[in-house]
Amino acid sequence: MGHLRRGGALAAVLTLLLAGAAPASAAGPDRYRNPVSAGFADTFADPVVVRGDDGLWYAFGTSDPLREGEGRTHRVPIARSADLVDWVYAGDAFAPDQRPAYAAPGAAFWAPDVRRVAGRWVMYVTVTDTTVSDDTFDTAVGVATAPSPAGPWTFADTPVVAPRPGAGGGYLWTIDPSQLTGADGRHWLYYGSYYGGISVTELSPDGLRAVGTSTPVAVDNKFEGGYVLRRDGWYYLFASTANCCAGPATGYSVQVGRSRDPRGPFTDRDGQRLDVSRAGGTPVLTQNGNRWIGTGHNAVLTDLSGQDWIVYHAIDRADPYLDEPFGVNERPMLLDRLDWIDGWPTVNAGAGPSDTARPAPVTTGPVDARFATADLRGWRAEHGRWQAAGGVLTGSGTLTSRTRIGGDLRVETDLRLTGAATAGLRLGGVDVRVGRGRLTAGAATTALPAGLDLRDRHNLAIEVRGRQLVATLSPSRLGDPVARVSLRLSRPAAGDLSVRAEGGPAEFDNVSAARLHRSVRHAVPDPRVGPVLRGFSDEFTGGLDPAWQWVRQDPAATVSGGALRWPVQDADLSGTGNTAGVLLRDAPAGNYVAETKVTLDLGEDSVRNYQQAGLVAYVDDDRFARLTQVAIWNTRQVEYGYELPFAGQPVYGGSIVGTPGTTTWLRLAHRIDPVDGEHEFRAGSSRDGKHWTWGAVWTFPAGTTPRIGLVAHGGAAPAVTAEFDYLRFHR
Repeated sequence: MGHLRRGGALAAVLTLLLAGAAPASAAGPDRYRNPVSAGFADTFADPVVVRGDDGLWYAFGTSDPLREGEGRTHRVPIARSADLVDWVYAGDAFAPDQRPAYAAPGAAFWAPDVRRVAGRWVMYVTVTDTTVSDDTFDTAVGVATAPSPAGPWTFADTPVVAPRPGAGGGYLWTIDPSQLTGADGRHWLYYGSYYGGISVTELSPDGLRAVGTSTPVAVDNKFEGGYVLRRDGWYYLFASTANCCAGPATGYSVQVGRSRDPRGPFTDRDGQRLDVSRAGGTPVLTQNGNRWIGTGHNAVLTDLSGQDWIVYHAIDRADPYLDEPFGVNERPMLLDRLDWIDGWPTVNAGAGPSDTARPAPVTTGPVDARFATADLRGWRAEHGRWQAAGGVLTGSGTLTSRTRIGGDLRVETDLRLTGAATAGLRLGGVDVRVGRGRLTAGAATTALPAGLDLRDRHNLAIEVRGRQLVATLSPSRLGDPVARVSLRLSRPAAGDLSVRAEGGPAEFDNVSAARLHRSVRHAVPDPRVGPVLRGFSDEFTGGLDPAWQWVRQDPAATVSGGALRWPVQDADLSGTGNTAGVLLRDAPAGNYVAETKVTLDLGEDSVRNYQQAGLVAYVDDDRFARLTQVAIWNTRQVEYGYELPFAGQPVYGGSIVGTPGTTTWLRLAHRIDPVDGEHEFRAGSSRDGKHWTWGAVWTFPAGTTPRIGLVAHGGAAPAVTAEFDYLRFHR
């Protein structure tokens, strides 16, 4: 989204060293280094990337100035790239005076999503201020269309989703749209944010109107920035959580759930639903202790090798604001490899955002035909008539590439049936074609969705690994297959690649063949938890150990029966108040893991802001990392909050790590960075003490001495007591 956030939801951290994979431009041949937007912009938030009809890649971002000191807001800036690494500014989608009829004069445009729908390019975009009311944040989802991603873009004069009054006053946050074409060819739009949550509505066949009733898919006060793709029969809902824009304390991150139905319910890896008070969410992307924090609001794309990539924004913790402190958060565009391990997506095998040189995406191959000229010398006509004109190949019969290919590979083309009964590709003697209502690969076939118009441009992709061939047809090439067919080959595919049209002409474009990507099968390991360090730990079996030290002692905290019982205080530690008690111990030297088990009955659904209890890594009242189970409005979350001094005042943000139970196990894994001496604390949580979800990393400067302790604060009404079973340190 843009810059606004409803107060209360924050937290996250992750610490892992990246081990071989992919970062940004100017890093050498076939390498790149983040941020990929550095060549044209200092900030490019909420990015989405599509491959255009011309074979180039187009990125769209939220309306902001692009450069420090520029002072001029770009209205949905567009960038263009041939290789997904080196980008150039390609203009704004909308002129300064261009807006739909329902938009107020001062409206901004946030978080665009661009897709091919019904044969044209469609942009869904947040309109922040409408003429519905005097409220300056009566948001709506607008829609615009264009003949190409570069434009010109023309607004429709009615919103796809109009402003929605909220039961708590004001208007629900009708922002962050994302479209998906489902397996049956129906179109869906996901939208929403913290105030109101994420919902999905069906769209009309032309994609310009919402129809039917919206369905909530992710709980309010936790998620926004939804993005959905379909893979192996599952719909995956990516959603950003925590605060996007807290400058150097931003802990924005991406979580995911999946469903067999585009309307949900979406559940995470542990079976926890995303649309309930104790909402789940499997981590996909979270900060790891390097340069980047606030990693979120993602989209997904696929390169020519079939490798998926995640595009997102992040904040350089050393340069968090575009200009003056506490103004526009500087959020450049990053790109990283998205791996699928055991059916779940994760960035760089779980290592998180990259800040070193990495292998670049594959954007060309042995065959890479864009048909920008009439030259067909790289092809031979087997039969029929073929010509290249206007950037497309048109003909009927068979046209074969003179480049022979083989091995594990991905081939694809964009095609339209302008008169043909069937059209497609022939690979090593196997025909893969669409037409007559079916997608067919050799003897394997599947029905296309009813009403699918093959006169509209679609992408046909074929992947061969060993003797397994899989073909998919999709409208936007963005994880939106409307048909998939699999074929077991009698021998490896090798030889000729041909385009074919039968019964009349067809158009082909962007015909490519590239070596198929190699899938990553194993995630980077979680922090190692060794034996208990008894001299630093306390089981609370004999009163409070003398090694404990209080900051603002609370006499209500007592130890008996093997537990520390601490009534939640009407106090807090964030901001300038600093009234809450903190119970601390010295930590061991070197690397360690601190763990506690805390029971805190916060109920569900009701508003109990911001009662919480858990672990804290503490330097002083203005520099700490707090891992607690907490009530945030109607939700119950595990928040990993962080406060540090910046520009003369304390700044607080955070991230979300797992799903709390009434009893929750919490861990902070500490390591000292061998390069710069920083203290890195990665957070983990568990509902059973056995299965752990690991999240973000917060860092403390070298030369500080963080202590580890417990907290129980955030509000005394209704009265509730936190019960800690122990504090243990593990080597």
